[in-house]
Order: sequence, then structure tokens, then C-alpha cells
Amino acid sequence: MKGKQKEAVKPGRRKMLADEGPLSRAALRLRIIFPGDRQIGPGKADLLEAIGRTGSISSAARELGMSYRRAWLLVDETGKLFKRPIVTTAAGGVRGGGAELTDFGRALVTAYRRIEDRAAEASRAELIAFESDLADV
Repeated sequence: MKGKQKEAVKPGRRKMLADEGPLSRAALRLRIIFPGDRQIGPGKADLLEAIGRTGSISSAARELGMSYRRAWLLVDETGKLFKRPIVTTAAGGVRGGGAELTDFGRALVTAYRRIEDRAAEASRAELIAFESDLADV
């Protein structure tokens, strides 16, 4: 990547290893697996970011092309990993419902994206020596 400026990863997209050259066709998908096979990966990070943008689990689900039920289950599964809440919700009604990331939830997504960036940088540094040998696939 050029300079210190980094582009945000678009929802559903993989973290590309380079902006140009053969490594620009390589991507990193990072999952952090906790005991009990609970995990955080790019899909859950995308969902949490979408909830932060839209203020709603259902809107975030629509934006990412998933069902509300699937989104709710992913939020619930992620929430069970930690003692502090990641998302707060308000029931619908006259004033409508909604959801928002807690400060802890925002910090979690930021940390995941930072880990993802560092892993991509480390991968790029290790693979650059092999870039000229990559087949054109």
C-alpha cells in the first residue's frame, strides 16, 4: 500500500496483499478462533461495521445480503464471547427500534481490522520474494 493511508475493506471483500503486481491478486482472510469453536472473522467484522453505519441489525443484514435471522445469530454468537456487550438493541414500536455498537464493540472491530492489516503486511513481506515466480492464474 502506498504511504500510511489505508483503504477500508469493502463488506464481503478480502484483504488484498498489494495494490499492484502479482500479489494484488492474493488476498488474506483471517479468522480468530476461540475455545468452543467460537470465532471472529471478516464476515462478523463486516456485520458489526454495518450495524454501526445503519443503526439496525435488519438494515445491516440487507446491506450485506443476509437474512435478519442469520445476522441476529451472528451478533448473538459474537456477544457470547465477551463479558461486555458488543451491540445494544432497542425494541421496535412507535419510535422504532434499532441497534448500535457499544464502545467495546467499536474497539473490538477496530482491533480486528488492525490485526488484519498487520497480518496482511507480514504476509506481503514474506511473499514478496516469491512474487516473480507466481504463475499467471
